[in-house]
Amino acid sequence: MNELHRFRHAEEMYAALAERIVKQLNDGIGRNGKASMVASGGTSPGELYDLLSSQDLEWKNIWITLSDERWVDTSSTRSNENLVRSRLMRGKANSANLVPMKTRASSAGAAEQSVSASISSMPRPFNVVLLGMGMDLHTASLIPGAVELDRAMNPHGPDFATAVYPSDIGSMGERLTLTLRAILDSRSIVLIIRGEEKLAAYKKALEEQNVLRAPVHAVLRQTAVPVSVYWAP
Repeated sequence: MNELHRFRHAEEMYAALAERIVKQLNDGIGRNGKASMVASGGTSPGELYDLLSSQDLEWKNIWITLSDERWVDTSSTRSNENLVRSRLMRGKANSANLVPMKTRASSAGAAEQSVSASISSMPRPFNVVLLGMGMDLHTASLIPGAVELDRAMNPHGPDFATAVYPSDIGSMGERLTLTLRAILDSRSIVLIIRGEEKLAAYKKALEEQNVLRAPVHAVLRQTAVPVSVYWAP
């Protein structure tokens, strides 16, 4: 199940969430000598990453990967790796270990096996998984109508990463995404949403029973991993 945390201001939300993530990563290091997190792309987490980059953590013992990636050059502003490197893995966090999704492979499909293997070798379960949500009720790149969505949504499948091809591939592009199985291999999941429209979409996702129409529902309604939803205007 999931718990909704409402904040009056985005700054309050990011500060509270940064404090929580620091504790979760410290707990992981204290327990195993190392910790891991999944970073989300998009517009919502940038300010959070700025805060985390200045935190005193044993970053050299922390591994970071992405919830999903567009198959674009990592110098592109559309690249989630670009976001994480420029906003999170700097300052005190520049010694963290990144497990990237974008490779030199010619396509996302050609990179599936190697990326899945790299992610499976990270410290797991992930200490924290950060996710966003689109107005179409996708999370990561588990996008309604995408080719290979069935396989990516299998909670018992062997893969940690799957290439998906949105129906509107001309504008959205091919992507590599963590599978539902990988997302749920975690101690804690955090969904970050902003604004009244996203809050309404979140409520809609809770009611939608067909997970292929609302992939985020499969994350919100499962009971194996606690999910915290952080919302601010």
